[in-house]
Amino acid sequence: MDQMARIEQTLGYTFENKQLLREALTHKSFKQPYNNERLEFLGDAVLDLIVGEYLFEHFPKHDEGKLSKMRASLVNEEGFARLADHIKLGQAIFLSNAEENNGGRSKPSLLSNAFEAVIGAIYLEAGLAPVKTIATTLLESVYKEISLDTLFKDHKTALQELTQAHFGITPEYRLVGSSGPDHKKEFTIAIVIDGKEYAKATGKSKKTAQQEAAQQTIARLKEELS
Repeated sequence: MDQMARIEQTLGYTFENKQLLREALTHKSFKQPYNNERLEFLGDAVLDLIVGEYLFEHFPKHDEGKLSKMRASLVNEEGFARLADHIKLGQAIFLSNAEENNGGRSKPSLLSNAFEAVIGAIYLEAGLAPVKTIATTLLESVYKEISLDTLFKDHKTALQELTQAHFGITPEYRLVGSSGPDHKKEFTIAIVIDGKEYAKATGKSKKTAQQEAAQQTIARLKEELS
């Protein structure tokens, strides 16, 4: 079974237009006349709606502020990368050799973009109903419990508490790079503690990159301090 067929089987959806799926799985580095950026744009909007509706229906007692916070914890690069990883989407993406050798198949940003694009492609071909079924099934498979407490983890606050307790200082967040056009920039943030770099992460916003780097740093510190 090829990777495209495996993805269809995993999602429980068979494309009539196979080229649409191929486009959704094609990273711009693959140098084709098409890539998945436009479908990614569409999928992001569709997922925002589906997750918003899911939370609205399942948490009738939560106000707008709590619902927004929960949605923000699901509808982001880290959240979509987790869903993509669950279906092993990275194995199916068409990449250049250089991007693959650079670990592209496991990059959160690349996985997130491809997942959004696949969702956008299904929506384009079949409408909202099948996409809603696929997305909510994946959500409930990956997140065994969906609640405000389990979703909203402020890694920056947790890291600050950890570093103050053990080192008596706070971590420094350094912007070490940015790339992409103005409407679609990615930012790379490094975390430095007492002059030592502990982690580096890239995200669609500085906040996302900071949270990802903070999460990595917490894991590393726990290993070092154990």
